[in-house]
Amino acid sequence: MKKIGIISDTHAYWDDRYAIHFSNCDEIWHAGDIGSMEIAMRLQEIALLRAVHGNIDGGDVRRMFPEILRFRCEETEVLLKHIGGYPGHYDPSVRHRLALTPPDLFVCGHSHILKVMYDKSINCLHINPGAAGLQGWQKVRTLIRLNVDGKELKDLEIIELTR
Repeated sequence: MKKIGIISDTHAYWDDRYAIHFSNCDEIWHAGDIGSMEIAMRLQEIALLRAVHGNIDGGDVRRMFPEILRFRCEETEVLLKHIGGYPGHYDPSVRHRLALTPPDLFVCGHSHILKVMYDKSINCLHINPGAAGLQGWQKVRTLIRLNVDGKELKDLEIIELTR
């Protein structure tokens, strides 16, 4: 079993609570708009970092992290992309890929809106962890933790970071 921290849209903002909430995670997944290599390096000091770049990320972050990342965690197939949309309204850049070879878990960011939804049409859990940074209109910044146990996703926690 692996404990996973999921974060997105930090926009170069560091909050010491990231380290507190992700301290016993085995991996951290960042769904883009990291904002700076400093944020990525600080997250890597906490746990293994898997990340994608987002639309605001500069060349250094884009060279380090791909636009889309597909990997296996335990027995769970994961797809990570910044701009992904939602079940029934997936972004055109990923819609065909999801339909053709759906993962077990699709994680994206961009909207700054926390959503956890199951897409019955492709048998896939969709997670958008919301935004963890200060940039944007969101009133509450959010993170997610969950456990991946084989093919089972369990103990999902939503963490609210008040301003």
